[in-house]
Amino acid sequence: MKQVTIVIPDGYAELGSITGSFEILNRANEYWQTMGNKPMIEIHIAGFATELKLDVGFFSVYPEDIKGIKETDLLIIPSVSNYYHNIIEKNPALITWITEQYKSGAEVASMCTGAFLLAATGLLEGKSCSTHWSAAADFRRLFPTINLQIDKLITAENGIYTNGGAYSFLNLILFLIEKYFDRQTAIVCSKMYQIEIDRTSQSPFIIFQTQKNHGDELICQAQTYIEENLSEKISFEQLASKLAISRRNFDRRFIKAVGNTPVEYLQRVKVEVAKSSLEKGRKSIFEVMNEVGYSDDKAFREVFKRITGLSPLDYKSRYNKDAVLA
Repeated sequence: MKQVTIVIPDGYAELGSITGSFEILNRANEYWQTMGNKPMIEIHIAGFATELKLDVGFFSVYPEDIKGIKETDLLIIPSVSNYYHNIIEKNPALITWITEQYKSGAEVASMCTGAFLLAATGLLEGKSCSTHWSAAADFRRLFPTINLQIDKLITAENGIYTNGGAYSFLNLILFLIEKYFDRQTAIVCSKMYQIEIDRTSQSPFIIFQTQKNHGDELICQAQTYIEENLSEKISFEQLASKLAISRRNFDRRFIKAVGNTPVEYLQRVKVEVAKSSLEKGRKSIFEVMNEVGYSDDKAFREVFKRITGLSPLDYKSRYNKDAVLA
């Protein structure tokens, strides 16, 4: 069972991002169990402070002692106050704890201005992130070497996830539910809480960012090329030549880094994009097939079924947004 820790910084945290994350993740876990599965996650709300009063003292949070949590698989940093220097200065122990957990294998997600606390760890150096648009100037001033992409609703890089402002954290939670549970559970939660799923400026195959944690920049370039040219006929011989590497070494490095051959990765990305289109229900299977670069419907059906276990038609019937929970 995966351990999820919502961290509570000393100072101020936005109550909605704490309670909202906790509630939706719990609901996902409950739904997962109704489908005959064992619990997927165990959620902790933890911090170094014993009590945090929020919203002029109307609400209080009593986190468990974070020192008792030796390992976690995912930690979530809620939105913090706009006194960014103050929140960073008040939480050196939490910043160290977050850093150590990430280096031990945990993934980290920050919500809205929680990105300031995450950036203070140094883990965002050389990476991209997002935060609330109103905090962009302060963020760039404090962390000029971090690639702030304020137009991104969600960023995902090397096991670190961030989102934009305010209640867009709901979309990040759906993203994490899809990653830790599955797509169907994310769709169910989106309908339960009336959150528009896939409301992101990133591509439908964002989940594949998790296969870019390998550190091989050349292979990352190849992956990006594949993802941006799905409708084209890709020659891996030409791609290897473009990257100034032999085809044999290209295949060897790709498999070592990603865990799939280049052809398998291409097929998986095509199917992931096709799944997203079928779930939205706005295009026919023929249109989706052409969109991802297949001209042979038999080949498309075979690849789709091999990867998902369902035919495109069965997948659309089961996971189309209008069909789930109907």
